[in-house]
Amino acid sequence: KKKGIEQVTVDDVYTGNGVSELITLTMQGLLNCGDEILVPSPDYPLWTASVTLSGGTAVHYMCDEEADWYPDINDIKSKITSRTKGIVIINPNNPTGTLYPREILEEIVELCRKHGLIIFADEIYDRLVFDGLEHISIASLAPDLLTITFNGLSKSHLIAGYRCGWMSLCGDKSFAKGYVEGINLLSSMRLCSNVPAQSVIEAALEMEEETEKLMVPGGRIYEQREYTYQALNEIPGISVVKPKAAFYMFPKIHTSKFNIYDDERFVLDFLKDKKILLTHGGGFHWEKPDHFRVVYLPELNQLKMACDKLADFMSCYIQK
Repeated sequence: KKKGIEQVTVDDVYTGNGVSELITLTMQGLLNCGDEILVPSPDYPLWTASVTLSGGTAVHYMCDEEADWYPDINDIKSKITSRTKGIVIINPNNPTGTLYPREILEEIVELCRKHGLIIFADEIYDRLVFDGLEHISIASLAPDLLTITFNGLSKSHLIAGYRCGWMSLCGDKSFAKGYVEGINLLSSMRLCSNVPAQSVIEAALEMEEETEKLMVPGGRIYEQREYTYQALNEIPGISVVKPKAAFYMFPKIHTSKFNIYDDERFVLDFLKDKKILLTHGGGFHWEKPDHFRVVYLPELNQLKMACDKLADFMSCYIQK
């Protein structure tokens, strides 16, 4: 209700052992061989894995770094076919940390309306927003479309190992009775999500101000973002778009400077030399070997150490 999502009853809400379990459940209940799901590139890779393991095909649409990593609407249009069943929207985004504005979400809704697509809205970072910006839930813009919205406490309350997530179904379910039955069947086969984690959800959602304190000047995540953004951009040959949400950055490597042709090899070389692990862009289904993901959750002294070591490593690195 607080997000402006209508028509949700108790029967429309499912708890899971983290959102990851629910993502897999929704794909298994929907997809047959040859069915397609539109997934962003870069993506949270579990989406692609769950589509593939469920017998479907993940078709990646591009997000545009030059436009603050927003989805490329024309690219989405070009990839919708008669086999497309739905589209995944990760907002706020992992791995880029971007936050989608209303106009982008409205364009996506119009495409889904035109082609009869289900919207899968991964919004687990919706409470981790910087700079006084507002997260808009895409379901609030599409009351006539079947939208499945995913959320949880792992990120906003920093309890990833506790495994408490949920999803809600809203919009027009009249054409999807068989799908809903399938979700119910798969949910029942799992018996239930873990009970201790369920017990903390209500209390946690009544304490959102604790999360908000992290995201404003002086707050831990805010200050870590500010430092990491500046430190990365000061390294010759690396640039990064400033994130507006979550706790990730997706820096770009100017590959010609370092002769980088294999991004996985780059992060392994850095790991072996400096004992610090990054994730290469290819791990998020980004096709070019020119990006990596940074998680800026470690405390400031650790981030400073890591950025200093990265700067030192890049000062003499040439991929052979």
